[in-house]
Amino acid sequence: MLVQLQYLRAIAALMVVYFHAVLQLAKVNPAVDATAFVYGETGVDIFFVLSGFVMWLTTSGRAMSPIDFARRRIKRIVPLYWLATLFSATVALVAPSLLKSTVFDLPHLIASLFFLPWANPADPSTITPVVVPGWTLNYEMFFYFVFALLLPLQEVRRIPAMFAVFAVILIACRLLPETTMTRFYREPIMLEFLAGVVLGWLYGQKVLLPNRWAWAALAMGFAFLSINEALMPPESRFYAWGIPAIFIVYGAISIDFSRLPLIGWLNYLGDCSYSIYITHAFTLAFLRVAADRLPIGILQQPVLFVILSLVLSSIGGAIIHEITSPRRRKVAVASRPAGRLPKARRRREYASKRR
Repeated sequence: MLVQLQYLRAIAALMVVYFHAVLQLAKVNPAVDATAFVYGETGVDIFFVLSGFVMWLTTSGRAMSPIDFARRRIKRIVPLYWLATLFSATVALVAPSLLKSTVFDLPHLIASLFFLPWANPADPSTITPVVVPGWTLNYEMFFYFVFALLLPLQEVRRIPAMFAVFAVILIACRLLPETTMTRFYREPIMLEFLAGVVLGWLYGQKVLLPNRWAWAALAMGFAFLSINEALMPPESRFYAWGIPAIFIVYGAISIDFSRLPLIGWLNYLGDCSYSIYITHAFTLAFLRVAADRLPIGILQQPVLFVILSLVLSSIGGAIIHEITSPRRRKVAVASRPAGRLPKARRRREYASKRR
């Protein structure tokens, strides 16, 4: 396992939590103008590039049918997402005042459960599911669908076929009459998955950056990601945000992290990143309600609110992760290499891969 992927997952998830926490400040304390501190939306772009990389890495050189691939992805994604979606819909039905961006609507709920783009009844200008951050999962599942269909092809033909399929989809969605589906799937953000796939292929071919250039790419990627997020609108995210995300992932996978101390808590948050991403909206909603109802205004302090958002979202995501996937975690812990010999072996394997 490449531990740097775990680190990037954790960082991307916390970036999104921070982004939404700052947005919540306007509701918690309208007197605070936090627009200058709105960062972190680009964590999604890191997630997308990582997803393409991991999908290629876990299927390259292995015989895997589309059904097996789909079964694994569904098992990983669907249970927690459905639970969160049904919980949100129930709250919207019985206590609508607690939610700001969700109203109960049966067609919207059904579309959300099946990862279909649907205009949010609370804000028809946005195409978001019941659990608003789940809009990214609509893209993820569509990418998985296309990826699975192309698995029967010879491996050497999959990447060109993937580019051809997504090119046709993007062009068709821009030429066809505008609908919710064509509006959603014409966005070039989907190409970030393909960039991750290409990075996976480069990794498999041992085409990696030298160590010093890898660190430079990682640092420059994060620097330009912050700068571009401040200067460029989301409409240009494919190149303004996507390219720095590509630099970040390529730099990270080129670095031999086995030579560095393991950051245990960050590695663990990488395990919990999906749970954090799905559940953090509930944590922020809880903090917003608490800030409105507590007699003292301690939660209305911007810095404290953001810190609590990050900490409680991480704790909540970890708890949900432990509840929903205890067996998988135990296996991962049991199979973790220990001692000097496995570490040396990992270094030798990494060195041979770079050669």
